[in-house]
Amino acid sequence: MLILIAEDDELILKTIEHKLLKEGHEVILTRNGKEAIETLKEKDVDLAITDIMMPFASGIEILSAIQTMGKQLPVIMLSGMGQEEVVLNAFDLGASDFIVKPFSPNELMLRIKRFMPK
Repeated sequence: MLILIAEDDELILKTIEHKLLKEGHEVILTRNGKEAIETLKEKDVDLAITDIMMPFASGIEILSAIQTMGKQLPVIMLSGMGQEEVVLNAFDLGASDFIVKPFSPNELMLRIKRFMPK
């Protein structure tokens, strides 16, 4: 699978990248929301993983842009904020899953496997 990661925390970004590459996935790294949206316009990715709080455009704005583009892809949202309001808003806007930081890379892989083609 080709997976876009949108995360401004370099340690989390590299941890996710390492785990996904080890599992045989292709990865595109973006470090802010604007870069993620531009990449999504240019590339056909199979899954997006995005932090909610990021520079230039939030994960919610990325989710909205995906819908505006008419792309049908699963989106896993990451956030240090586990507030119910934020989680519900993300799901209302079409998020496929939501993980509160800190999280285990193994848990993320289990969640990604749900979206892999059979």
